Parts: sequence; C-alpha cells; structure tokens
Amino acid sequence: MRISKESVDIKMQIPGAVIRQHRDFGDATGLGKISGEYFTLSAGVDTTPLFQGLEGNLCQSPHWGYVLKGQLTTIDAAGTEETVSADDLFYWPPGHNVKVDADAEIIMFSPQHEHSQVIDHMIEMTKG
Repeated sequence: MRISKESVDIKMQIPGAVIRQHRDFGDATGLGKISGEYFTLSAGVDTTPLFQGLEGNLCQSPHWGYVLKGQLTTIDAAGTEETVSADDLFYWPPGHNVKVDADAEIIMFSPQHEHSQVIDHMIEMTKG
C-alpha cells in the first residue's frame, strides 16, 4: 500500500501547521520491538537473489516507511507490482522483493526480530 503526501487527508490546518492522517495504514498487532531503518540504495539493486532460501524466496517482514528520494518497485508472491516514489508513505506486507528503479533513500520501521533475521540472511548470501 502506498500513498503520496498530497493524498493523505488534511485533518487540521492552522497557521504554521498542517496535520495529515491516513488511518488503517497496516497492522502492527503483536510485533514486539520495532527497528527504525534508513536505507540508501542505488538504481538496479534487486533483492531477489538475496532472499533466496527464505520462505517463498521473499522478505517475510512487514515494513512501514517513507521515500525521501528515488523510486522502488515491490513484487509480491502473486507477481503484483507496486511502485513508490519520493514523498510516498508506504506499507509493504510480508512476502515481497524490492527492485530499485532510481537511486533511493528510504526510512522504514520494521519488526526488529523478523527484519533482523532477513538482514542476517542477506549478509550470509553476500558472503557466498
């Protein structure tokens, strides 16, 4: 799920402040500790080979985030693609790969336990 900043409903606007809110932006029930993450990614990066060996060969951690710059496309198990670009908020449910379309910087919040396992797996795959 993605939404551009301009599409997030303005709930309150006063001089010096604009409050926007998009409700029901993913579900964090029972996920425990969350990690804050900042990724810098070059165009052409594709996580597909790094996720080989994980369940479904996909990242099984959900992520909530914001694209500071660039463009990325996620692909889920059914082959559905979704592209996020600068100034988009996003939610990526478990079961995805990521391809970087243009040099990108993103901020993500992820369940610490699940995403640490994925990151550790990626590290192992790069040693290969």
